[in-house]
Amino acid sequence: MTLLRICADDALGQLGHFSDIIDARSEGEYAEDHLPGAVNWPSLHDDERKIVGTQYKQISQFEAKKLGAALVAKNIAKHIQRHVLDKPKDWQPLLYCWRGGKRSGSLALVLDQIGFRVTLVDGGYKAFRAALLADLPQLAASHQYRVICGPTGSGKTRLLQALRAQGAQVLDLEALANHRSSVLGMIPGVAQPSQKAFDSRIWSALRGFDAMRPVYIESESKKVGNVAVPESLIAAMRASPCLNVQLAEDERVALLLEDYDFFVRDIEFFCERLVALTEARGKATVQDWQARARGGDVASVVRELLIKHYDPVYLQSMRRNFTQYDTARQLLPQDHSQPAMTALARTLLAQG
Repeated sequence: MTLLRICADDALGQLGHFSDIIDARSEGEYAEDHLPGAVNWPSLHDDERKIVGTQYKQISQFEAKKLGAALVAKNIAKHIQRHVLDKPKDWQPLLYCWRGGKRSGSLALVLDQIGFRVTLVDGGYKAFRAALLADLPQLAASHQYRVICGPTGSGKTRLLQALRAQGAQVLDLEALANHRSSVLGMIPGVAQPSQKAFDSRIWSALRGFDAMRPVYIESESKKVGNVAVPESLIAAMRASPCLNVQLAEDERVALLLEDYDFFVRDIEFFCERLVALTEARGKATVQDWQARARGGDVASVVRELLIKHYDPVYLQSMRRNFTQYDTARQLLPQDHSQPAMTALARTLLAQG
C-alpha cells in the first residue's frame, strides 16, 4: 500500500474522518498540547529522547541513530501488541509527530505493511499549530456571542452551566483554563493547561458550534490565570451584546463560600493567596483579612473583598472594554442556587 499524506490545513477540517488520531511524540510533548482527540503512542519516551539526544551531541549521529532505531522498533512493537491486534481491516488512523515525520513515519510504515490505510500529517504538530493559529481569528469571528456579565459571586458560571444543561452553546473559558479567573482563582491540585493546549481547546470548542445559534460566554479579561484568551475572541466578545446577572450581596457571599469551599477548609491556603492583593489593597488591610479569616470570620472577609476590591475593578473594566455593557439586559435569579439558575436559563432561552 502507499502511505497517504495530508497538509495541516486540510487536517483541520477532517479530524473526524479518521478512526483514530495518533500522536507519536513523547509523553511530555503530548502533554503540552496535541491534536484534539489524539491518543499518545510514543515512538520514543521522554527519557529515551534525552538519552538519544545526548548521544547525538556527545558521541556521534550514527551511533545515536542506531540506538534510536532500536528503541523506536521496541516501542512500536509494544503499541502493535497493545492497541492494534484488535483493529478491523478498515481502521484508518491519522498519524503525526513533531515536524520531520521520522517518528510517525516509522510507525506508519509498519501499520501500512500490515494493510491499514494510514495518513500522515505533513509537517506534523508544528504545521498543525500554525494552521490552527491562522484559523482561529476567522473561526472566532464567525459566531455570535451573548456575554454573561455580573460582579464576582453573581452566579455567572452557574448560569453558564445551566444554559449548557438546557442545550445552549456555551464556551466556558474558565473550565477550559482550569482557573476561576482572578487573583484567588487558582484551583488547588489542578494544573492549568499550556497556552498551546488552551488555544487548541478553544479552537476545538468553537469549530463544534453552529454559527446560526448564539454562543454564551462569560465576560473574561485577557488572561484566565496564566493563559491568554486569543485576541480575536476577546475582540468579538467585547463587541457583543451583554447580559448582566445581579444578585443580592448576601447571596453573592453565600455563593462564594460554596464555590471556594477549599479556602474555608484550608484557612492558611486562603491567607497565602490573600498576599497577592497586598500591592492593590495595602499590607495593613491584607493582614486584617488574614487575622479575621484565621479567627473564623471568613464571610466578612469575602464581603469586603467584594465591596472594596472586586466590584470597583470589575465595573471599571466592563465599562472600559465591553461596548454594549451599559445597555445590558438585567438578569435577576431568585437566589444563588443551581435550581434558580436553571429556572433563569430556561426563561432566557425561551425568550430568545
